[in-house]
Amino acid sequence: MEHLNAAISKPADRLRRHSKVFAPVLAHGSRQARSRSLLAALLATALLTLLSACSHHHPAPHPITAPALTESAPPADSVSEADRRFAADHAPIETLHGMASWYGPQYNHHRAANGQVYDQNAVTAAHRTLPLNTLVRVTNEKTGQSALLYITDRGPFVPGRILDLSRAAARKTGVYLAGVAPVRIDVLRAPESLTEGGRWAVQIGAFASTGKALRLKRNLLQHYPDAQVIDFAGPTGHWVRIRPAGEGRQAAESILRHTHPAEGAAYLVRLN
Repeated sequence: MEHLNAAISKPADRLRRHSKVFAPVLAHGSRQARSRSLLAALLATALLTLLSACSHHHPAPHPITAPALTESAPPADSVSEADRRFAADHAPIETLHGMASWYGPQYNHHRAANGQVYDQNAVTAAHRTLPLNTLVRVTNEKTGQSALLYITDRGPFVPGRILDLSRAAARKTGVYLAGVAPVRIDVLRAPESLTEGGRWAVQIGAFASTGKALRLKRNLLQHYPDAQVIDFAGPTGHWVRIRPAGEGRQAAESILRHTHPAEGAAYLVRLN
């Protein structure tokens, strides 16, 4: 038994001796860990103070707002009571007939041709050749539903159609569910002459690829070196627009007659 106790006590004595040796090392390591923690806390505090100072001197930018409407543009939401009285008291200066469609989500909140931001929930319409901001009454020839509205944009760029209604106008005239419908357009008031003057261009497209649009642009510049030719992308594809020197209607109509794109179609467009 004593022999066994001696065997047990020797390792215990060695363990106590080793613990005395390593104790200062462990204590030193613990102090280092506490020092590192304190240093990290001080650095974090300094960093937060620096960021706070930076944010004070460089505030976040203001959110981007929609462009302001042009002074000459009619209200985007609806026609006025004065417009309604004028329409009730005056006969149309011209009447047009054709197929109307409507346009909405792809173009919503983009700038329209008259400078306004297009709102699909406002009662407006697009026409290729009537002066911008022309007051018209659109009547669905199948249902008799009608709406008084302004021409604020250009289109439709689809063969066989003469008018593109906003979504709200399409609902008001019964064109929304049908998609396309025959309409009568009574022109009531225009800011400029319907038959004289104006600034004109030819718009061609849409092209499925940029390459085809650029090739047409190069060909047009070769044939009409004095014209301004641009290419641009839209929600339905790539387009080319050519504005003849002087922007006269006769020059634009001549270009239209001699332009036969392999893809898409060419349209006479009034710019103002």
